[in-house]
Amino acid sequence: MRNVGTVKEIWRYPVKGMAGEQLETCALSEHGIGGDRIWALRDNARGEIQSCKYRPQLLLCTARSRSGVSTASQNHVDVTFPDGSVLGSDSLEVHSKLSALTGHPSTLEPLRPESDADFYRRYKRDDHTWLKELAATFDREAGEPLPDLTQLPAPMVEFVSLLGTFFLVTPLHLLTTATLRHLKGKNPQADWDVRRFRPNLVIETSVHAQGLEEQHWIGKRLTIGDAVIDCAGATPRCGAITRAQAQLEADKTILRTVVNQADQNVGVYGLIQGSGQLRVGDAVYLT
Repeated sequence: MRNVGTVKEIWRYPVKGMAGEQLETCALSEHGIGGDRIWALRDNARGEIQSCKYRPQLLLCTARSRSGVSTASQNHVDVTFPDGSVLGSDSLEVHSKLSALTGHPSTLEPLRPESDADFYRRYKRDDHTWLKELAATFDREAGEPLPDLTQLPAPMVEFVSLLGTFFLVTPLHLLTTATLRHLKGKNPQADWDVRRFRPNLVIETSVHAQGLEEQHWIGKRLTIGDAVIDCAGATPRCGAITRAQAQLEADKTILRTVVNQADQNVGVYGLIQGSGQLRVGDAVYLT
């Protein structure tokens, strides 16, 4: 095993698409960080779970968990809105306020069992419109490449998240300081705040690490304490990273840099093979 850094930051996002909360320690299992993405906004007309890809206004809200319990039925969350007001997931008013913010009648919903497949089903008006909508969220300019959306796995065609979860691809996302430093060098005027990229773990790498460090980890395994994480693939970025958030202004140049200087990718997806307790400062080993 080779030491490749330490855990600098831990983040979880109790509501899919909203800004999240920073932790000093967390429980990690095959289902991800306890309390991560256990609620989501569901569009009433489409009957579909929404993310910040389609509802970027969600990024203006911050969600915080009331406890460390990881099941949605036991763990309500509090949502801070752009106007500073705070409503809980157990408040009847939260639905109407989120509907007004996004411009679409919606309800805030907890996770449901994997067996409730219709709850996670993708809305499809026809065979092709949904794919055009998805492609549009990547906000590419003329001549810029898109991720290959023609080879999506069948579950991603039928459902907006992994059944029984609100995760799109895997339950964990990792990002290194080397990558942020590299991209900052390519576009020094932009604000490369880590919150734009919504990682679960930010890994502090050596000052000698160059370029998009975690892309070299794909297909390999990380060990952090008792937890084992397989680096499953690169994370292609969409227009969400350019959107305004609390304390962050909109900036389209960030996506231009990522597309043209980082092969569209920032960070890697992680699959958890071993559970454990993670803490800021833990050593990260690559095997």
